Amino acid sequence: MKSLRDIGNSVLVVEHDSDMMKEADEIVDMGPFAGEKGGEKIFQGTYDEIIKSKESLTGKYLSGSLKISIPKARRPVTDKTEMIVIKGARENNLKDINVKIPLGMFVCVTGVSGSGKSTLINNILFGDLKRKIEGTYNEKIGDHDSISGQKYLNALEMIDQNPIGKTSRSNPVTYIKAFDSIREAFAGTPQAVKKNLYSGHFSFNVSGGRCETCEGTGVINIEMQFMADIVLECEECKGKRYRDEILEIKLKGNDGVRKNISEVLDMTVSEAVIFFKAFPKIEKKLKVLEDVGLGYIRVGQSATTLSGGESQRVKLAYHLTFQEKGKKTLFIFDEPTTGLHYYDVSKLLKCFEELIKKGNSVVVIEHNLEVIKCADHIIDLGPESGDEGGYLVAQGTPEEISEVKKSYTGKFLKNVLKRTKAI
Repeated sequence: MKSLRDIGNSVLVVEHDSDMMKEADEIVDMGPFAGEKGGEKIFQGTYDEIIKSKESLTGKYLSGSLKISIPKARRPVTDKTEMIVIKGARENNLKDINVKIPLGMFVCVTGVSGSGKSTLINNILFGDLKRKIEGTYNEKIGDHDSISGQKYLNALEMIDQNPIGKTSRSNPVTYIKAFDSIREAFAGTPQAVKKNLYSGHFSFNVSGGRCETCEGTGVINIEMQFMADIVLECEECKGKRYRDEILEIKLKGNDGVRKNISEVLDMTVSEAVIFFKAFPKIEKKLKVLEDVGLGYIRVGQSATTLSGGESQRVKLAYHLTFQEKGKKTLFIFDEPTTGLHYYDVSKLLKCFEELIKKGNSVVVIEHNLEVIKCADHIIDLGPESGDEGGYLVAQGTPEEISEVKKSYTGKFLKNVLKRTKAI
């Protein structure tokens, strides 16, 4: 990047990495938070200037006045620790390695890009366990001798950044099943009862109360033969999705304000948490969305407008909400911090902790050192990429990995651990 700049070009990067910011000639910081609480230019200047900024959340993390702390204690791996054992993993560049993954804790799989992490976890571990535990997996499973330890698990979940829905009708509250309760609350109002309206009338997915001109989407899609489709606001409902009769029904919120179903869907999740305080069942589900850092998104926001990281956190919220008591699930995340700020990463780590407290296991493929330093156990692959990768370089706690000289992860981790303790 510096070479591009030095030969006369301009380089503009959207980034959260502290090392990248440190090397930048100029930093433009947006915020202060996300969604409606963002969109302002908080700071513009050099790295040395941003770390002195009192307004910049980014600057506070870079200076150390805010930090992601190292856990006070790590869950130890002992002779009694339940394990998933992979033997003879040799798909792609993996060198016939044997790997033990301790359960009931936070495990990070690390190594340079191309070291074999995704092959080991996504192609071998996930595919094999999916077939053994659920009996369904039609894709090719990576070459290996055996995997044991599935008896310790009841389920397996890959929490990726794929969209939660492919149509504009899908949204976060339908995904976490909060919309059913919201519709029931509207159907229970005296106005709705008097008009003989039931919860189905407050759905934009079926006929009844929705605007039939746009079929509950709030927009009209005009297909163009040689151009991109044109999306226009529905003239009938003015983007509100429902018939006038349904919009006349209003629900009284905790703040005393009455809102119709369209106004509720237009609230942010954080606003809705306050509004539905008198409805514990709804509030509890919305609060989980807020806890994973999605308080700024709209209640009825289309799934097609969510970023990969946002979709991933909606899925995480779903599992935090509907975790069955006593059910042990192995959750796999592939670089979940992509697109996340330090502030978001701290929330994500708290969610991992909640999953583990409920008896689950978390395995994360990650390069972010702020996440890696918080792991109970690290499995480091490499040492290089491609043909020179695929070896098990080291495994152990972050402190143990930081002492392994041939581990690139350890080399950089040592500095992060030292810096975090020094702050």
